[in-house]
This record gives sequence, structure tokens and C-alpha cells, in this order.
Amino acid sequence: MTTIEQIKELLQENLNIDPEQVSDDSTFDSLGIDSLDMVELICELEDRLDVDFGEPDGLETVADLVAYVDSL
Repeated sequence: MTTIEQIKELLQENLNIDPEQVSDDSTFDSLGIDSLDMVELICELEDRLDVDFGEPDGLETVADLVAYVDSL
């Protein structure tokens, strides 16, 4: 499963966001994801992918998050 597919799956499971609404250039604001939702998403991704995010800055779009995860 690709990183974006995993992110879409988590968004659907945790925030009831339809995966069809999520594209690379979707901003977290446009998806209705606030800072608390983002923290929860990052924690879920860390657990699922067995990575440590550290303190990511400047993540505004789904593509930014995918690129960051893939760089870990």
C-alpha cells in the first residue's frame, strides 16, 4: 500500500473523510482537518508505519505529508 493510500485510509477511519475527496494538492484546511486532528493523524501514521515524525513543519497539503513520510 502506498503512503497516500494509507493516509486516505486513516482519514476515512478516523475523520470520516471520503478518500475520493483527497488528492495530492488537498490542503488540510480544505479537508476540515484542524491541529488536533493533525496530531492524531501523525500519531496513527507513526504507529502504522513504525516511524518517528519528530516535529514536522510546513505540512499544508497531502502531498507535503506524503513527501515527509517517504523521506523518513
